[in-house]
Amino acid sequence: MTDEKKAGPDERLSYEQARAELASVVERLETGGTSLEESLALWERGEALAVICQRWLDGARTRIDAARQPTDS
Repeated sequence: MTDEKKAGPDERLSYEQARAELASVVERLETGGTSLEESLALWERGEALAVICQRWLDGARTRIDAARQPTDS
């Protein structure tokens, strides 16, 4: 089984998709008008999306750092 097949649907979100959904979640929380239960669910979703975004950013930083390393010629 490949890593992609093992990954849940959230793990296949692109950075841009996760960021856009996170912005939507934040907007809904800031607007208010939701029940406590819905607000908690939104908060949890936002936390999960923030983790996904951070993983993408960490991966990008690793790639940039690797590309900046001098090569042995």
